[in-house]
Amino acid sequence: MRVVVTDVVFRYPSGVQALAGVSLEIAAGEAVAIIGENGAGKTTLARHLNGLLRPQQGRVLIGDWDTREHTVAQLAHRVGYVFQNPDDQLFERTVRRELAFGPRNLGRSEAEIQAAVARTLAKLGLDALAESHPYDLSLAQRRLVAMAAVLAMETPIVVLDEPTTGQDAAGTALLGRVIADLRAEGRTVIVISHDMDFVAEHFPRLIVMADGRILADGPTEAVLAQTGLLAQAQIDPPQLVRLAAALGLPGIPTTVDAFLALWARARATGGLDRV
Repeated sequence: MRVVVTDVVFRYPSGVQALAGVSLEIAAGEAVAIIGENGAGKTTLARHLNGLLRPQQGRVLIGDWDTREHTVAQLAHRVGYVFQNPDDQLFERTVRRELAFGPRNLGRSEAEIQAAVARTLAKLGLDALAESHPYDLSLAQRRLVAMAAVLAMETPIVVLDEPTTGQDAAGTALLGRVIADLRAEGRTVIVISHDMDFVAEHFPRLIVMADGRILADGPTEAVLAQTGLLAQAQIDPPQLVRLAAALGLPGIPTTVDAFLALWARARATGGLDRV
């Protein structure tokens, strides 16, 4: 189920033009990160994917569906959207009920609902909190519950808006494993994030936005190599990339293992003698 965005223009009633002719295509099963400073148009673009916003010009296709011709409820069968602020999303009295709400509204049987809830609670390590009220939990836990509520719907496309905000190292590592699982299942994962270390490690494709336009779209290492473009978009490269550049190491390491491999190669060839 492809995502195709063609020449989309969107202007808010305040007069701010958030999207200025955006076009992109995301194949089924891809993992893509959309990056850029605040106000670049990332969230506006993402909200076009599930019909929360409609293009004023251009069109958005989710599979063979034009989003202008389908309701948000219909699009929920295809696109699961995790809001940046979980408090905009959570409303049930227990975590278990929160996770069951989406699948039930998609018309799943009770057996399917309970199986999906059980799988998702286990996947996100929330079993012990299943009977807790979401608003008795910490913000980081509520973020995980909001994600779980969407994942329980088992949609072919999942959109995550700033999923690592407020997460500690353990929570961020858990998110990385969840994304790896979604990719292994062949589901499309689209993330909006300022966390460059996270997206570099987990997403093979980056889309850079600024001023409602796409500045770059391509393999992560190739995009991160464009230092001038990142500066134009006011994006700092990941820590490992900056460290490698400071040490004069060749290449764009997106993981610790990749950085260590560059380091070992440079040491073996005498490339670190000046450090």
